[in-house]
Amino acid sequence: MAITAKDVQALREMTGVGMMDCKKALTEAEGNMDKAVEILREKGLAASQKKAGRIAAEGMAYAAVIDGVGVVVEVNAETDFVGKNEKFVDFVKGVAAVVAKENPADLDALMAASYGNGRTVLEEQQEMVLVIGENIKVRRFASYRDGISVPYIHAGGKIGVLVNLETGLSAEQVNEVGKDLAMQIAALNPRFLDKSQVDQATLDEEKKILLVQMENDPKMANKPDKVKEGIVAGKLGKFYKENCLLQQEFVKDNSMSVEQYVASVAKKLGGEIKLKDAVRFEKGEGIEKKQENFAEEIAKQLAK
Repeated sequence: MAITAKDVQALREMTGVGMMDCKKALTEAEGNMDKAVEILREKGLAASQKKAGRIAAEGMAYAAVIDGVGVVVEVNAETDFVGKNEKFVDFVKGVAAVVAKENPADLDALMAASYGNGRTVLEEQQEMVLVIGENIKVRRFASYRDGISVPYIHAGGKIGVLVNLETGLSAEQVNEVGKDLAMQIAALNPRFLDKSQVDQATLDEEKKILLVQMENDPKMANKPDKVKEGIVAGKLGKFYKENCLLQQEFVKDNSMSVEQYVASVAKKLGGEIKLKDAVRFEKGEGIEKKQENFAEEIAKQLAK
């Protein structure tokens, strides 16, 4: 029996499962809609799709160097408890390994990549939904294949940071400085790595705010414009120190900036160390969490 696009769409609307899986199920069921639904349920796909609409803002941020490739990923779950589940943690590490091996161009490519056990990452994610019983979602990833990467995981996966260094020194020699940079990034979450990255639009907005503040200050309002511009320039220096990693005070020793700290380590080791890039993932960042009464949630679980 020929499978039409209308049949596939009808099955998709009934189950919430993706087009390709619906088509496969209909083909296997020889066009029988009820049988196709049964096949999807047996595979657990229909059940996993029901959970897919639920908010997943917990989970884990994970960073590692795998076969020389620096990788950081965020995988979300619905509860903090699941974020500590051994099977979930293994899945997160497995996703990172796929990123290192396959070098996917984007999230879609990652989800379509082989997980290494006969399933794609998407199929393994669906399997995790069934096994664990929560909505689970691979959210984002980044990787570095050049230079030396140093990973850092804060608070068991609340924050994952990956620092990428350009240096002629060995990974062992620069590991400590990389870790120190990663910990500073985790703690202070700078907007920029260096003041050279601050775009003109940001500077213009900051200048505008500072000038308005002075206009509203009786002591400053009547100052000549040239004086105000000088004050603004000085305050922009403070902006850099607060918002740019390399210009920030080094947390472990506030007598120097992060930039000065890196330079001092490089000099001591007899080489050069340059911060090329860094990524900071905080689990659930930017996801609006659903607030529910705990007793009601337990009642819902018992009613299932």
